[in-house]
Amino acid sequence: MTPPAGAQGPDPVVRVGLSTSSVFPESTATAFELAAYLGYDGVEVMVGTDATSQDASALRALVDHYEIPILAIHAPCLVITQHVWGTDPWGKLQRAQRAAETVGAGTVVVHPPFRWQRDYAREFVAGLHRMESETAVRFAVENMYPWRAGPGSVAAYLPDWDVRNDDYLHTTLDLSHTAVSRTDPLEMAADLGSRLAHVHLADGTDSSRDEHRIPGRGSQPVAEVLTQLAGTGFSGTVIAEVSTRKAPDRAARIADLAETLAFARLHLGQGPHGPRVRT
Repeated sequence: MTPPAGAQGPDPVVRVGLSTSSVFPESTATAFELAAYLGYDGVEVMVGTDATSQDASALRALVDHYEIPILAIHAPCLVITQHVWGTDPWGKLQRAQRAAETVGAGTVVVHPPFRWQRDYAREFVAGLHRMESETAVRFAVENMYPWRAGPGSVAAYLPDWDVRNDDYLHTTLDLSHTAVSRTDPLEMAADLGSRLAHVHLADGTDSSRDEHRIPGRGSQPVAEVLTQLAGTGFSGTVIAEVSTRKAPDRAARIADLAETLAFARLHLGQGPHGPRVRT
């Protein structure tokens, strides 16, 4: 098996970050506050309708205030963010790249095109290769899933929801999405090999809904995936992308995020305080 991206011998640094989506419906700024408070190694900014998430200067101010880095920018690829940063998908990726460069993030996370974005999809793989040749920022394409309709399913993404089937230089493994697609995440991680640069840490069941459960509260082999990554020299980034939307209050939300971080540290073989001193 090819070691995953960034293998650095027997003691790689795997940083564990917090996605700003994990504190929804609270703000982008709240994610920085809680990430710093709980001891995460950084933040992934989900660019969305929160104005702060779209503003690189505001994000830099949060980095300085909370003394925590931005590890990744998640481009606005969702249906609900289709008008964020305009409607041109290449324009969105260019702005995500510029934001990443401005804030010092090494990765832009991007979804495959929707099936109705046929022109974008036709040039997607080659276009990402071209963009990556012009910047140090990595574009890590995320595994998605079919949209289920009754007993069948709908191919919602082009060229494919399964990132193993296209020639991407860098990829993101999302452990909630593998639940929806009923894909073995251990197998997917192994198949991606050196192209696996980024992980969205979550859990899920065999539901057709993208649940983003707290790790250990679903049916995915999340612990085994993290252990496998640690054992094969992975030194990419693991980002907690969990749903705390139903948490009854901030204390419950903080408890869920603390549990997620402790889970990641444990199964990556890190101490309780993780690798922040080594970054």
